[in-house]
Amino acid sequence: MKVTVVGAGNVGATCADVLAHREIANEIVLLDIKEGFAEGKALDIWQTSPINLYDSRTVGSTNDYSKTAGSEVVVITSGLPRKPGMSRDDLIATNAGIVKTVTENVIKYSPNAIIIVVSNPLDVMTYCAYLNAKTDPKKVFGMAGVLDTARYRAFLATELNVSPKDIQAVLMGGHGDTMVPLPRYTTVAGIPVTELIAADKLNEIIERTKFGGGEIVKLLGTSAWYAPGAAAAQMVEAIVRDQKRIFPVCAWLNGEYGMKDIYLGVPVILGKGGIEKIIELQLDEAEKTLLNESASAVKSVMDVLDNMNINA
Repeated sequence: MKVTVVGAGNVGATCADVLAHREIANEIVLLDIKEGFAEGKALDIWQTSPINLYDSRTVGSTNDYSKTAGSEVVVITSGLPRKPGMSRDDLIATNAGIVKTVTENVIKYSPNAIIIVVSNPLDVMTYCAYLNAKTDPKKVFGMAGVLDTARYRAFLATELNVSPKDIQAVLMGGHGDTMVPLPRYTTVAGIPVTELIAADKLNEIIERTKFGGGEIVKLLGTSAWYAPGAAAAQMVEAIVRDQKRIFPVCAWLNGEYGMKDIYLGVPVILGKGGIEKIIELQLDEAEKTLLNESASAVKSVMDVLDNMNINA
């Protein structure tokens, strides 16, 4: 059993570390374009195995995709953060080129791999990977909702002074400020959250969740990595262990929620085959409106990528 993480930066290395500690696979390959970087990170992680008592082996590689051959799941974290003065279109063009190359190499050596995209802008980079993987869309999807719901649940746990283990929630839509948290589907040990918290306070938490990534950037001067890395690892575990977990993920819609040919965050069942089922919730009119607005924002960014002809 082999899992590959492409991109040995903070998110990728954290993902590999969590996968190793939880013994999700026999071998975890960490790959990066920077000479010696992945090898160093992988070696450091492997040297924690006698301390944390696990057997999963981490192996590093500098751009040698042959070492990823036969991977069951591949997590793509590659890409550059947006820099001062860089437009959204510049970021899309740069990262789409990276994701295209990574995906083509991944599929070359692991044609049956399930691909989880973490690279930003998340929704459009997942679309880019799908175009270049030329495989079943149920095997190419993005990690966003797992992270976003974790932030939402963490904020609720703090406010209510309860265990985050007891909080269940669903978020839909694009990754970012157009995401659609659903208070109607948020519970604390089965109790609707609306019975435990005032509406104005709940709305504050929802707004904080929408800009959760930006809050981390303001504090650290860089993007988050612990929660995103752990979120991607949780998705890998659900697939490798065929857990049939229900998670919100960035999935290809083909008629679900009245939408077609778009990658958007929706609840799904994750298992050995990747996305085994997309769950269609009965949304009310206000929720449908928010989801449609989010979809329009995502589609406009997908159109930007299409017009660049990078994937031609």
